[in-house]
Amino acid sequence: MREHGFFSRTNRVGWTSAIGLALLTIIAALVAFAWLPSAQADYRAQGLWDSICRAAGVPARWLEGSPRKDSADVVATNVVLLPAMARTASPASVGRGATLALNCTMCHGALGLSRSDAPNLAGQYPEVIRKQMLDYQSGKRTSAIMAALARNLTEENIADLAAYYASLPKARTAPTTYDETLPALVRVGDPMRNIAPCISCHGGIDQKLGAPWLEGMPKPYLVQQLEDFKHGQRKNDGQQQMRNVARPMTAQEIDSVAGFYARKALPGHH
Repeated sequence: MREHGFFSRTNRVGWTSAIGLALLTIIAALVAFAWLPSAQADYRAQGLWDSICRAAGVPARWLEGSPRKDSADVVATNVVLLPAMARTASPASVGRGATLALNCTMCHGALGLSRSDAPNLAGQYPEVIRKQMLDYQSGKRTSAIMAALARNLTEENIADLAAYYASLPKARTAPTTYDETLPALVRVGDPMRNIAPCISCHGGIDQKLGAPWLEGMPKPYLVQQLEDFKHGQRKNDGQQQMRNVARPMTAQEIDSVAGFYARKALPGHH
């Protein structure tokens, strides 16, 4: 009887300890991922990863110097990217796009290769062009010239333009892949500053739907876009993905990353 009572008390103690541990874990998680991050004055995390970084206290003043963003400003695009947008288009669509592209040659070149520091469009992913044109059309991405050109285009027109440029001979080198000689931010990013590696979205290790091909882009264009993301002048990145990457970047890092991708151009296409 005494032995039975001993085991009963042992089981009760064990259950009590397990329940106590579970409650302690829940309380700790709430403190770490809810109360502690939100108690910091510059908090603006929009997901679990941000909350984990904030709870760990790294970095101490994340996104320092930037104004607090309202939730309505986080998703600054109306475009929903779908896999179908990346599919190869019909020859008829490409032909219609070639006619429409005659209005684009002054900046983007006769065959989608810019001589005026505008982005190269030859061989660009079709969903990238479609998203950016729709963002120009809706005002989510600002440019007086591009807004005027996009204003009267139908969705079919935009799809045709994207099909045409995607079909052009690709004046670009092989995609950037993981290599120890790559700039650190391109290769591994900087987790301590919440900077993802460029190759995780822009080709190489992976290509995220809607992320543009960067190899061979004009350096001044890349620098300007990173600066615009950094200072919040460009906001058409869903969930602040590029803004969160660019804000902590220094001028030297922006120049290094832009210079690396610009040097990936084929000879004669700088």
